[in-house]
Amino acid sequence: MTNKIPNSVIGAVSSVLAEYYYSHSTLNSLFMESGAPGGVPEGNCEMKCSSWLRRCNDDPTVDPMQVLGQVIQKFMDLESDEWNQKIGPGQERIRASLAKNQLTYQMNGFVTLAGTSPAAKSLADFFKAGDFSSIEAEFERAISQVDRDPHAAITAASAIIEALSKTYIETHGLEMPSKQTIGSLWKVVQLHLGLNVDPTLQDDQKRILQGLASIVDGVGAYRTHIGSAHGRGIDPPKIVSSEARLAVHASHTIVIFVMERWLGTTSRAELTACSSHSPDRKAVFQSHVRPSGS
Repeated sequence: MTNKIPNSVIGAVSSVLAEYYYSHSTLNSLFMESGAPGGVPEGNCEMKCSSWLRRCNDDPTVDPMQVLGQVIQKFMDLESDEWNQKIGPGQERIRASLAKNQLTYQMNGFVTLAGTSPAAKSLADFFKAGDFSSIEAEFERAISQVDRDPHAAITAASAIIEALSKTYIETHGLEMPSKQTIGSLWKVVQLHLGLNVDPTLQDDQKRILQGLASIVDGVGAYRTHIGSAHGRGIDPPKIVSSEARLAVHASHTIVIFVMERWLGTTSRAELTACSSHSPDRKAVFQSHVRPSGS
């Protein structure tokens, strides 16, 4: 697939994002955080989006499709909102433009050839392969969003728990709950995990698992009320970075616990060994753990 963004896609994306965000400062931040090169282009909101995307095509050091995916991710991953009638039609316009160029948008900011999988594996693939390293990277990505977009960070953490639960249920041939909220999914997983065989510790572990269930319910409720996946409305509830960071780290603890229980600790040990050769990954994750809230 060509790595250039087609002109028709540039036109559709620029028009939709300009109308939806209608803010120079918001668009500036969006493009810069997505890796768009150079300074802020001149012109109105639509011209600015168009110029920046064309600049991505012209810069040999930039992956235009990667930048495009990041630029449209937040908008494309929104759920239709009756309070904002621009979301659904805008998403369909972008998808139609991509389809005309044999491209498709995949959740989490991937633009790929139609009919193919994203360049990066899905979360389900990571879980099935016992790929601790890639799951850690997904949480690092969520943590990196905490300060600038706590809503998106919570949405990402919730999506990881949901993907873990669904993959676990499918892999073990368990009955998928009719209501597929992360709370309902987690109940199925928790029952199947089992408890410590030592009767002295059973009650202790049961208390911990009950606490984990409360965390899953809380993260799911956060996602429903303030996460980016459900649209934020005109005046969304406020959340500070420290609260979002707590939700992401709590989600990380749950996911790693289930992976170790499910897949064993060998894969986790291999990740630790790899990390000793590449300490930056741990450093990135730990650098976002702050002793006090925002």
